[in-house]
Amino acid sequence: MEHNDGSKPPKPMSESKSEMIELVLPNDTNPLGALLGGRLMHWIDLAGALAAHRHSHSHVVTASMDHIDFLVPVHVGDMVILQSALNRVFHTSMEVGVKVLVENYISGTRQKVATAYLTFVAVDRHGRKLEVAPVIPETEDDKRRYEGALRRREASKSERERRAAARSSSAQT
Repeated sequence: MEHNDGSKPPKPMSESKSEMIELVLPNDTNPLGALLGGRLMHWIDLAGALAAHRHSHSHVVTASMDHIDFLVPVHVGDMVILQSALNRVFHTSMEVGVKVLVENYISGTRQKVATAYLTFVAVDRHGRKLEVAPVIPETEDDKRRYEGALRRREASKSERERRAAARSSSAQT
């Protein structure tokens, strides 16, 4: 349903929350039996897309993934839990946060493996950008994530402008 002005009605953040669980198998690991970083990044991308799909009800494409640190190793037989939710909407793009946990189901312990922020853009089946409904932060944590998304977007824009200026000045010399 759209408003009379053509804009989409806002949706609560909680509606986008998604969870994905992967079991680490030998094919997912390096020779030391630790999860490959690229495999984890692939899972993070999929988990993030789930939340973006849930919110936008459209196809989405990954525009960027922020910095990621791998905090603890993940081994064959561990369960990787990827929790994702929308942080903020910027007209056609959405920032999604993904929290990654590792669970040893034998001992019943969980540890944080990584967090990542991804930007997805909603598109139609022809790849044209689509407007996305705004998101409503509901809890204090939602509000913190909502504000953090704006700070990250502004910092990213400043960094792109700095790089463009550096390229321009080096091209002139």
